[in-house]
Amino acid sequence: MIPPDGPTLGQASEEELLAQIFPALPTRPEVIIGVGDDAALLGVPTGAVLVTTDSMVLGRDWLDEWSSGQDVGHKVVTQNLADIAAMGGTATGVVVSLIAGRDTSIEWVRMLNGGIAQGCSQAEVAVLGGDLSSAPDGVRMVSITALGELRDVRAVRRDGARVGDQVAVSDALGRSDAGLRLLQQDRVAAGEQWVAFHRRPVARYAAGPQAARAGATSMMDISDGLVRDGRRIASSSGVRIDLQASLLLDFVALLEPAVGADAWECVLGGGEEHTLLATFPADVELPQGWRRVGVVRDGEGVTLDGREQRNGGWDHFSG
Repeated sequence: MIPPDGPTLGQASEEELLAQIFPALPTRPEVIIGVGDDAALLGVPTGAVLVTTDSMVLGRDWLDEWSSGQDVGHKVVTQNLADIAAMGGTATGVVVSLIAGRDTSIEWVRMLNGGIAQGCSQAEVAVLGGDLSSAPDGVRMVSITALGELRDVRAVRRDGARVGDQVAVSDALGRSDAGLRLLQQDRVAAGEQWVAFHRRPVARYAAGPQAARAGATSMMDISDGLVRDGRRIASSSGVRIDLQASLLLDFVALLEPAVGADAWECVLGGGEEHTLLATFPADVELPQGWRRVGVVRDGEGVTLDGREQRNGGWDHFSG
């Protein structure tokens, strides 16, 4: 997916580019002042605001050979809205920043804008504004800050897991990592659905508020891998997350036809999944769509059937 040819940012003014971008961006009734001013004005009925931010950098978080501008826009939206959902919240708006070299094609920016607009429209989230800045040629970075609110639920943090709680996930695991491996191995045809998921991950945003209403004691978005992110809940809560292999087998079997023996690594360590990981009291019936994968026990870290796990997952600096 080589970037499209045509006019570049160096051949257009900022005003000309924004005039093409603004009309495609979705809004919502609570947006009092939206794009085009110095700041947005958003009415928040609950009086409490959730805020999160995430960025993607060319060459680090995506390659133009593998992902289109629309893929990048969709993915950066998903990353942020999943973090709002992981707190039990409902996203209401996003602010977008693009830092790009003058050699970036205008068509690539249009495609990025289309992916952001589509991702936000599907989630009924407004684009409130943002920033556009130049960079040295070859540099591209997209950043989104998302806002959300708690609608008749409390915020669910990472530090509430208790011994005896159920450990559960809101969706399948390992799909994005399987897609990445197939791209790296030039074997896209072996699992096109997983490559498509890696390019444009799908998150069940409603599962976050759903879990909060059901009494989730802790929750987070799996962006860096089940074991790594499970370890974060365990560390914050002072407990051990004990995963059960028998409860993960369905996820492994789903990926094995495409990635073979690597399926276990995808399920345990695969990042950019944006499935939610949560703990629930032992006597609570899990919400629809949630799957039990383990139990909270005394101790620390993450284990699989009692055996310590150190699957790396993703780390922005050590890889």
